[in-house]
Amino acid sequence: MTAFNSTASAARLSTTLERMRDRLDAVPLSLVLLCARIFPAAVFWQSGQTKVEGWQVTDSAVALFHEEYRLPVIDPWLAAHLAAFAEHFFPVLLVIGLATRLSALALFGMTMVIEILVYPDAWPTHGVWATCFLLLILRGPGAVSLDALIAKRLRS
Repeated sequence: MTAFNSTASAARLSTTLERMRDRLDAVPLSLVLLCARIFPAAVFWQSGQTKVEGWQVTDSAVALFHEEYRLPVIDPWLAAHLAAFAEHFFPVLLVIGLATRLSALALFGMTMVIEILVYPDAWPTHGVWATCFLLLILRGPGAVSLDALIAKRLRS
């Protein structure tokens, strides 16, 4: 390979990388923020669904908080009920993009409790959730949200 060929190859690679970067830059941040809202919300919603039957928190959910989770400062019955509520309420708000930063903060707090006190070995999963929540706390919900619609109406 000559010096000319390697220079030409490097130039082609540089051009290809620039095109890829330009295409990635064209992805709207609002799409990324929408994904950061929907996917972790689904995880928490599904977890909440395992704790209830109809409108009632199950005895098995309370037992789980009593026997496995063992949170040090809160009664298992209360913890199960608060968790079931939070895992349904905040994901709905996240998906529709209403009170997004507050909802993300609440679920970030839950994630930290789960990570520190319940399942510390699951840090890779919790890290992904926390990253999504931090992104939403710092950047907001994006254009595809009720928060954005309300803000737009208030500015008009």
